[in-house]
Amino acid sequence: MQLIINPSDELPLYRQIMRQIMDAIAGGRVTSGEKLASHRDLSEQLVIAPLTVKKAYDELEALGFIETQRGRGTFVCARRPQADRSVQLEQIQQASRKLLSQAYLAGLSLREVVKALKEADRELTQGPQAQQRRETP
Repeated sequence: MQLIINPSDELPLYRQIMRQIMDAIAGGRVTSGEKLASHRDLSEQLVIAPLTVKKAYDELEALGFIETQRGRGTFVCARRPQADRSVQLEQIQQASRKLLSQAYLAGLSLREVVKALKEADRELTQGPQAQQRRETP
């Protein structure tokens, strides 16, 4: 899994790391039990402080997405945190209504919204590289 951070993004670096790891888990690009890069390796890859990676991993562990096994490394949890399915569906429906309202006010059609959702799905399942390939002429 390759992570890409943007120092000029409004989102703090540790949050960018968290978001990308959560996207990779949601998109199936990393699977349960898969080992993640160590703090040191990932910080060297991203050219950031190891404590930034540690903060991201600590937050993800507190949320139940990853677990650290002393002396072995950090792994994607076999069981992800599960909220009540009906509560999750209601939250998705509310977010969908808000998304469609914003799109219609901007003059976008349902077809354009569906196209944008498919692009977002591709980014989740294929990673941030898919977005970069799309933006490269």
